[in-house]
Amino acid sequence: MAALNAGSLNYLKLRSNTSGRGRRFLFDNPVDKIEQFEKVMKANGIVPECECFDTGILRSVMMYAKRSMVPNPPHVSLVMGVESGMPNKASWLPLLLEEMLPGSHWQVIGIGRQEVWQLHQRCAELAVTCARASRTRFYLPDGSKATSNGQLIEQLAKTAKAAGRDIATPAEARQILGLRAGGLKLPPRRSR
Repeated sequence: MAALNAGSLNYLKLRSNTSGRGRRFLFDNPVDKIEQFEKVMKANGIVPECECFDTGILRSVMMYAKRSMVPNPPHVSLVMGVESGMPNKASWLPLLLEEMLPGSHWQVIGIGRQEVWQLHQRCAELAVTCARASRTRFYLPDGSKATSNGQLIEQLAKTAKAAGRDIATPAEARQILGLRAGGLKLPPRRSR
């Protein structure tokens, strides 16, 4: 499985005092680029995980799935908390679910501190996957900084169990995601 950035976003990040210009660029992922990435993924047996930074990108992924550009139903990651994208609001999740095709596999990638744990709690309540610890989250629910990915995974498991969810084994997770055991065989690294 690999991330497939599924659409473009005007990426803006203001300086903390908002008095001056901050970081800004186009996160450029036109449809032709997405199709090229998907073809390479398909040729190599890689399942695309479609990252959606705003609602328009999510809706586009559903059109890609209908056109067989990505698996139908698709694997979707709702990336929430990027300043110019979807906010970290758990109340948005039921609305975003309405835009997905039946059977879509989805998860949230929350960017932020304590507010991301509200997203994960809501995900667990809605019976979806809670995933992606160290990549975008570095803080535990109490606001303390995690010292390892393991701490974050343990907290995600506690969150899921508190909502009455079971934790999948690695084999079960591969089956759910449609992944083959053993992963991708890469050629050996060449020495320099």
